[in-house]
Amino acid sequence: MKTEPISTPYDWLDRSLDSIHKANWYRSTQTITSKAGTIATIDGREMLMFASNNYLGLAGDRRLIEAAIRATEMYGTGSTGSRLVTGHLALHEELETAIADLKNTEAALVFSSGYLANLGTIAAIVGARDLILGDEYNHSCLKKGGLLSGATAIDYQHLDLADLTNKLQEHRAKYRRCLITTDSVFSMDGDLAPLREIMDLAYQYDCMVLVDEAHGTGVFGDRGGGLTQAMGIQENLIQVGTLSKALGSLGGYVAGSAKLIDYLRNRAATWIYTTALSPADTGAAIAAIAIVKTEAILRQQLWQNVALFKQGLENLGIQAIAVDSPIIAIEVGDIPQTLQIATHLRENGIFAPAIRPPTVPTPRIRLTLMASHTQVQIQFLMQCLQSW
Repeated sequence: MKTEPISTPYDWLDRSLDSIHKANWYRSTQTITSKAGTIATIDGREMLMFASNNYLGLAGDRRLIEAAIRATEMYGTGSTGSRLVTGHLALHEELETAIADLKNTEAALVFSSGYLANLGTIAAIVGARDLILGDEYNHSCLKKGGLLSGATAIDYQHLDLADLTNKLQEHRAKYRRCLITTDSVFSMDGDLAPLREIMDLAYQYDCMVLVDEAHGTGVFGDRGGGLTQAMGIQENLIQVGTLSKALGSLGGYVAGSAKLIDYLRNRAATWIYTTALSPADTGAAIAAIAIVKTEAILRQQLWQNVALFKQGLENLGIQAIAVDSPIIAIEVGDIPQTLQIATHLRENGIFAPAIRPPTVPTPRIRLTLMASHTQVQIQFLMQCLQSW
């Protein structure tokens, strides 16, 4: 006798996974068994890494490793609690002072990740009576922070100041407070926000501004302070970032006025109720900031590599979405074509995966450059693109 399958409340998972596979949206992890650098061992094979956010090569720097070891030997492996209970270490204060100096702000607050920093900050400073206007290509954490806050969240067209102006004219007067949110460097396209013009609009319409400098910190500015520093923006704004990209560690931060930071200590749930950043990550981040502020040669090497790659693309007649940062995205067609070129690169020993919807609106190969890449490695990448 045939037995009917037993239905469970989790049957929808099979259907959803099947839909993900059919849409070519299915993703899986790639196991890395080597130290961060330009050469990585991925699934047992050595490959050239052109997908890492380790822009200055600091994630594998011996000085950061030794700083993490020293911090662990002094404080242990964990911070043991939230900052307001048992997790507030002298090391955290040292890191926050270093970040405030790097960002040229009155104060800073360290979170356990950049994602948590954005969620907690946005949810703390706006609410149901307020408005958020965000670039449509903002990172997920900015969008999710808006949802968590309960504020009315409206996207403006990517980098479109006219559209932002129109939405301010239409909506601003209806709300108590308004927050404009934007990435400084957009993580999937590599283009830059018009921060100067956004700040001017914010002044005109009485808005707060939150800029996510995740991909700008350490990369832009004469001291590595980010795109805000490079553009000479001195006005009062909220700067959020991460310690996990150019700074080679883990964690997030908010930098701004002393009043803002004091307020967030009392109202940012993702800081109040989360275990503090580990001693090792904190020590490594402190070491990274010291290097970033004093060793401009790393940024010079990075931008030389960007210029070399840009020239190579021009020679091949390949158009990138933007070449304004170490993130260079190339749209090569539909999802199957994009997967084909990613496979081609992988077969030639280059790790540069395809980025597909729903992460991005259009599929692309997202390439990232590091200061530690050699000219030979970049030229080999160009050869592989040419052969494809």
